[in-house]
Amino acid sequence: MDFSYSDKVRKLQRKLQDFMDDYIEPRMLEWRREVHEGHYPVSFMEDLKALAREEGLWNLFLPGLKEDEPGMGLTNLEYAPLAEIMGRIPWSSEVFNCNAPDTGNMELLHMFATPEQREQWLVPLLNGTIRSAFAMTEPDVASSDATNIQTRILRDGDDYVINGRKWFITNASHPECRVFILMGKTDPDGADRHRQQSMILLPMDTPGVEVVRNISCLNHVSPEGHSEVLFRDVRVSASNLLGNEGDGFMMAQARLGPGRVHHCMRAIGMAELCLDLMVARSRERKTFGKYLHQHGPVAEWIARSRIEIEQARLLVLKTAALIDEGSAKAARKEISMIKVIAPTLLTTIADRAIQVFGAMGLSPDTPLADLYTGGRTLRFADGPDEVHLQTIARLELREQEDRLYKVMKYLEPLDSEGM
Repeated sequence: MDFSYSDKVRKLQRKLQDFMDDYIEPRMLEWRREVHEGHYPVSFMEDLKALAREEGLWNLFLPGLKEDEPGMGLTNLEYAPLAEIMGRIPWSSEVFNCNAPDTGNMELLHMFATPEQREQWLVPLLNGTIRSAFAMTEPDVASSDATNIQTRILRDGDDYVINGRKWFITNASHPECRVFILMGKTDPDGADRHRQQSMILLPMDTPGVEVVRNISCLNHVSPEGHSEVLFRDVRVSASNLLGNEGDGFMMAQARLGPGRVHHCMRAIGMAELCLDLMVARSRERKTFGKYLHQHGPVAEWIARSRIEIEQARLLVLKTAALIDEGSAKAARKEISMIKVIAPTLLTTIADRAIQVFGAMGLSPDTPLADLYTGGRTLRFADGPDEVHLQTIARLELREQEDRLYKVMKYLEPLDSEGM
């Protein structure tokens, strides 16, 4: 596989980096100040979005874009290095309409929506005029096994009635969030537990929808929300069903493949920032008469961080290429591998950088605490490490079934008489 970036991608990297340098980085402190004062979305977001669209840096993530839809139509492999650049400033992805969970929701709508659903929800999402949420995780069951979910989507004449409770629903507290893509059970007693689930489009302003709270993560509060949401006798038209009844599990898997590539490349961008900060601090800070990088442990942290970032990036690029060549299903093992590696990489390097900064690394005077929190949270988002490790092991065991006899030849005992 060739992971070298094409001339097209290199030009986009330079263009995106220039935009970040000229318009995003100078606004970092202003963004923090406005959010701290309770102003969200920030006052300059729409101006930045308009400028990004004018510059052709819009909807970079969606390979299947049609000619009349706004965006670049990049492959997953082409988009990956751009997601890495955005990862250094987490809020920047919204400027380019490449923010989660909207990206995954747009992919779902692109694949499964009816013409009417596309017009109502996909078009404004592609234009960046609304935000959306994906509601799957629940507090009362282990939602890492999606077959456990309890929210009911009950057919009642020409309508569906939804009852359930979801939490850690990203974007649900965003003032511009207009619609949930909700996963629940339409056939809870069905024989095939992977066909019990369906997805439905649920407008935020539907009676019976209550955003209960915005849940903090390690005491960090995201302004867009990782929210708990209650759905009590929520009634919507049967035409709001996304895809077919029973397709919910399959659709969730289709959605999560490319999304995990996006998450992981952004995490690598964050890890690169942590390493940059670690190196900068080690060059200007002295202890016991030596710069920090002249102490053995710090030099080793710098070296290992570089090695680990390069390893992770190559695996994510391989995964993106496999998705482009086949499908998310064909890259299942690699998708799980990167989902384990990238968040752990980020938290490990952020922790090293915090240690190099000393107590300052724990303060809001650096982005390190937030980056650590983001990495630790990502170890749960889109499936916890343990589920992905189980998937990797299961697939590895299956792939090696026909190699068992061959490998046993390496275990033949030496004949003592022939010694």
